[in-house]
Amino acid sequence: MCLDDFTHTRRDFLKLSAMLTAAGALPLLNSLQARAAAEPDAPVRIGYLPITDATPLLVAHNNGLFEAEGIQAERPVLLRSWAQVIEAFLSGQVNVIHLLSPMTVWARYGSKVPAKVVAWNHVGGSGLTVGPEIEDVKQLGGQSIAIPFWYSIHNVVVQQLLRDNGLTPVRKPANAQLAANEVNLLVLPPSDMPPALAGKRIAGYIVAEPFNALAEDLKVGRVQRFTGDIWRNHACCVVFMHEHDLNNRPEWSQKVVNAIVKAQVWTRDNRAEAARLLSREGSNRYTPHAQSVLERVLSPAASERDGYLASGAIVHGQWDEHRIDFQPYPFPSYTVELVRRLKNTLIEGDQAFLASLDPQQVAGDLVDDRFVRNSIAAVGGLKTFGLADSFQRNEEYSV
Repeated sequence: MCLDDFTHTRRDFLKLSAMLTAAGALPLLNSLQARAAAEPDAPVRIGYLPITDATPLLVAHNNGLFEAEGIQAERPVLLRSWAQVIEAFLSGQVNVIHLLSPMTVWARYGSKVPAKVVAWNHVGGSGLTVGPEIEDVKQLGGQSIAIPFWYSIHNVVVQQLLRDNGLTPVRKPANAQLAANEVNLLVLPPSDMPPALAGKRIAGYIVAEPFNALAEDLKVGRVQRFTGDIWRNHACCVVFMHEHDLNNRPEWSQKVVNAIVKAQVWTRDNRAEAARLLSREGSNRYTPHAQSVLERVLSPAASERDGYLASGAIVHGQWDEHRIDFQPYPFPSYTVELVRRLKNTLIEGDQAFLASLDPQQVAGDLVDDRFVRNSIAAVGGLKTFGLADSFQRNEEYSV
């Protein structure tokens, strides 16, 4: 695939846009209903992308946590794009996925997909990586950067970061002339980002791990800023499940969430081992990434943090955040703030539905937290995840 040709990503986005309409989703949802009727006791079928966002789902499978709960689980299905994830989920080929949190807003309210967020999959775990010659965000003016998707926390955060540095995010063809204060946003698959940066086709990218760590490992880029240092403990990917399972199979759904929450607890206590099992060196070869690259994300050396504090990749050292961390509770305040920010974010395609959304109403409707509350209580409460014993929090956002 030629990285000078960005049309494949546009085709992928257009395919997804077509699926996430009432008409486009209907045949897939009909297939979902048929599958549910034919197989009412379907096992756990996970769909995932090979990024660290999928960690709890893959750990739960690897460690037999679904079986320990008394339910069956098939081998997770590795998918190559968000369009593939959505298509497999809507048609019922998979029934548990990790999905970009803003994408769940689009799916439920832009196209009426009958599914809900049941837990967060992880917090943080993303960064803005730039070419070695870039030392300041302002230097991105007049250049292009890549995002993984329009409906992503990456797009929300980077646009605010650009605006706060006097730059204007725009959406133009890859070879378009840009003003000195404009930064062109291009959608690229994560795996294409490091080669595009190395070839100077883009000046930077913002994406989930381990693709920031990969650029460091290949010495083609440096982390300019971690997203978790801008929006503290933000969700990136969340666990998305079908409403028919949540309503018709509540005991099964509870056990699914139990396993995912226990996987998060295990991962927090076994970060280096988690890197190994996710890697291409692991027995299940869940991802194509080297163990050393994943370790840089999940269990970095203390010296790494010192370097990021010195470079400014971490500004809020007092927050004392991990590069990626795991806690499952979907705080309502985050959903409220996310919807507010999406309304003011440049997004390609039809986003008219966003204007009518009430952030508070979305926070109550998009998320079903009854299962995750039970799962958290069973592992010792929120303190198990280093959090205060409260299901409320104030969002901290500081560029």
